[in-house]
Amino acid sequence: MLQKLLNNKLKIIQLIFLVGLLVLIRAFENDLFYDPFLNYFKEENTSIYPETEPFNLFSSLVLRYFINTIISLVILNVIFKDLNLIKFLSILYVLFFLVLIILFYFILNFFDESHRTTLFYIRRFIIQPIFILLFIPAFYFQKKSK
Repeated sequence: MLQKLLNNKLKIIQLIFLVGLLVLIRAFENDLFYDPFLNYFKEENTSIYPETEPFNLFSSLVLRYFINTIISLVILNVIFKDLNLIKFLSILYVLFFLVLIILFYFILNFFDESHRTTLFYIRRFIIQPIFILLFIPAFYFQKKSK
């Protein structure tokens, strides 16, 4: 019983640390990543996309997505302790990334500013660890129903 309690304490400490890392990434996003869209989407009256350096923008998006993905996969590993699940989710994260980054590129380069909202949400899925909010309840429910 004491060992089980100690294991759960360790799991909770690990989860707090990992979630703290995600919070730090969000808190210092202006300093860590190149993203001219941070201010663009905060302003309501702007209609023209900001000037961007494409290589810096896309490399920053890739870096941020994969940092968030690694932390998310570690969180999921701490919670579920299932290597096959982590392998499956790794592939899923890569597929989601490919779809999202291609959509982001096309909307940014081939559509006008009337697609601002679509660009905002696609970018949001790239820069924020939103998928983990879907995966934790889904796999928890699946595990409980087995």
